[in-house]
Amino acid sequence: MQFSPDRPVYFVNPDYRPTTGAQKPVIDPATLETVGTIAAASDGEIDAALTTATAAQAAWKKLDAKSRAKHLHAVANAIEAADFTRCAELMVREMGKPYPEAIGEIANCAPIFRYYAEMARDEAGKVAGTTQAGSFQYARYEPYGVSVHIMPYNFPILLMCWTVAASLAAGNACVIKPAEATTLSTLDYMTVFRSLPEGLVSCLPGGAATAQALTGSDRTHTVAFTGSVAAGKAVAVACAERMKPCVIEAGGSDPLIISQHAPLDVAAAGSVTAAFHLTGQVCTSAERFFVVDAVHDRFVDLFAAKTRALRIGNGLDRTEIGPLVSEAARAKVMRLVDDAVRNGAKAVTGGCIPPAHNTGWFYEPTILTGVTPDMAIVREECFGPVAAICRVKDFDEAIRLANDSPFGLGASCASARSVVNTEAPRPKG
Repeated sequence: MQFSPDRPVYFVNPDYRPTTGAQKPVIDPATLETVGTIAAASDGEIDAALTTATAAQAAWKKLDAKSRAKHLHAVANAIEAADFTRCAELMVREMGKPYPEAIGEIANCAPIFRYYAEMARDEAGKVAGTTQAGSFQYARYEPYGVSVHIMPYNFPILLMCWTVAASLAAGNACVIKPAEATTLSTLDYMTVFRSLPEGLVSCLPGGAATAQALTGSDRTHTVAFTGSVAAGKAVAVACAERMKPCVIEAGGSDPLIISQHAPLDVAAAGSVTAAFHLTGQVCTSAERFFVVDAVHDRFVDLFAAKTRALRIGNGLDRTEIGPLVSEAARAKVMRLVDDAVRNGAKAVTGGCIPPAHNTGWFYEPTILTGVTPDMAIVREECFGPVAAICRVKDFDEAIRLANDSPFGLGASCASARSVVNTEAPRPKG
């Protein structure tokens, strides 16, 4: 059958199959109109998908790395040849990101499959140097089996391709559990996998119960997760109880330091992107700003001027700032901003629902000054369009306060010559 947003389905390559679960409407966060309908895969449908995946993987793992690479290049070819207009529009209407970002994300995944296709050739095994006379030692890598991919809503296609391409290259079957907020666009994208063997890739819609069923199943063998800290902890615990390997990438509250010698025009422009890209719904968004006293006021003026130029609106229009993904997401942002203001912070710009966009889950890009390290907005992940600025006396204090956090995903620094971003190798927890 063909995919339609109005008919709840799940996907087992190469087919869409109707699902029998309770139906749930998908609501556009910009207009509050219904976009389509989804339903969680039932226990029987999960069981059928895992049965098919297990059979597919038994044959897939026997292919040599060169043959698997050829299949992954075929996926890349399909991505390059496809028209993703509907997929991008669905993503905009599901979670609110501006259309150029949506189409750019989903159309630019071909290089990921090409990279891992060639990685598979190089990493199939290796010979170790002889450590004892008369001995020969080598390492041969074997696939885990069936891998589970639990996806977030902010970059649903790009992050899926990163983990799925790597897992397929290693010889595994893949079962994808899309974010509920981006189920339609993820399902629409599944056609790029139709050149792969039957059943090797599946997409099973659902919420936490579906993720728990897949993670806890004895017929899945490894898990890749991207999402919130709380959900990431739950997945990690479930995997640990079963001695099941997992890769966890959770949320963050990244610091950005503005040093005394930073080029402030460059730093202000970079800060707009760092704080407000995708309405701040990025794991590595800059949320905590530490600005040295000597340049604080000038930086804030420049940053605020550039921020006020951002256009707010529906992602299908000409806009840089779309809505937050849900009412709950906006409520969290509002709670943290209101708490900071009650405790002495000042909203230099933003800090409210835009009057022209009072339908949907919009919130103005917000810059707070007078923020102190003990405020909730510094201690929690905001995941919204808010830059919380702490004034510091020097670079050493900025470093100390930036590191005074339980989070550790990324960090940025505007220094004398450039704005540098680094991503730490450890997940947040």
